Amino acid sequence: MHSMNFIAIDFETATAERDSPCEIGLTFVNNLQIVETKSWLIKPRYPAFDHFNMMLHGIQPRDIANEPEFNMLWKEILPLIENQFLIAHNASFDLSVLRKTLDSYKLPYPTLNYSCSYIFSKKVWQGLAAYDLKTLCKFNNIDLHHHRAGADSRATAQLVLKAFEIAGVTCFEDFPEKLKTSVGQLYTGGYAPSESKRAYKPQNLSSIIGDPKKHNPNSIFYGRSVVFTGTLSSMARSEAFQTIVNIGGIIGNNVTKDTDFLIVGQQDYRVVGEEGMSAKKEKAAKLIEKGSILEIISENDFLRNL
Repeated sequence: MHSMNFIAIDFETATAERDSPCEIGLTFVNNLQIVETKSWLIKPRYPAFDHFNMMLHGIQPRDIANEPEFNMLWKEILPLIENQFLIAHNASFDLSVLRKTLDSYKLPYPTLNYSCSYIFSKKVWQGLAAYDLKTLCKFNNIDLHHHRAGADSRATAQLVLKAFEIAGVTCFEDFPEKLKTSVGQLYTGGYAPSESKRAYKPQNLSSIIGDPKKHNPNSIFYGRSVVFTGTLSSMARSEAFQTIVNIGGIIGNNVTKDTDFLIVGQQDYRVVGEEGMSAKKEKAAKLIEKGSILEIISENDFLRNL
C-alpha cells in the first residue's frame, strides 16, 4: 500500500492541566501529500491561563473569550479524526490532552490509531543532541512558526514525510520494523500507547545467581520479588539485579501480582506513558488500586534500604 494517509495533530494548552486545550491544529496528509491544515481556538473550561503557557504560544484569554468550548467543537472535530491515523510530536502529551479533555466533558473516546514522531525520529536521525520539534525542523530545513497548533501540526507532517522517505515507510505495517515504534490505539474506554520497540530482549534473570554468604534476612528485600523500571543513576541495572539476589531477594523483568517492590529510576518523560509513568509503573499503580501490597519506591529509598 503506497497511499498512506495520516493526520498530524497538535494541542496548545492554557495551563499545566491536560484538560485545558486552547487551540487544536490538524494537518491532513493524503497519498503522502499535505492537502490541508486546519486550526481552531478553544475556550478552556477554566478561565485562568498560566503565564508560562501564554509566553509559549501567545494566546491570551481575550483571544478565546468568544470561542466555543471543546465539547461544542468536538462535533466538528470527531468526524475528521474518527477511524483515522494520527501522528503527534510527543504523542504522550497531545493524546493525553485529548483523553483528559474528553474525560472532563464525559465524552466517549473516538476509535483511532496513532504514533509519535518524537519517538521514531530518534530511530531515523540517530545521534542528534535533541529531538524536540524546533531542533528537528532546523536540521531538516523545515519552516516552523513554533507553538501555534496549526503551524506545529504542519511542521510535524512535513517532518514525518521526511522520516517516511528516509526509512522507506509506505504503510502502517512498516512502523514496527522500519521505525522501531509501535502504533498506539485509542478506543472506547481506553488506549494503548505508541512506544519505542526495544532492540534488546529482556535479560535472562535465571542466570543471575546470588551469594548465599551475603543473604540478609533483616533486609526488606529478603525473600521479596523486586522489579526495576527506568535508568538507575547509582549503578547499572545488572549490578542492581546482583545486589538483590545477593541479599536473598527475587528479581523479575515484569510487574505481576506477585511483585513486592517496583524500584523507579530516572525516566524519559517523552517516551514513557500516561502521566510520565512507564508501563511497569502504570501496571503497579493499577494493582495497588485493586488492593495489592506492592510498593513503588524511589532509587534513593532502594539505596537507603541496602
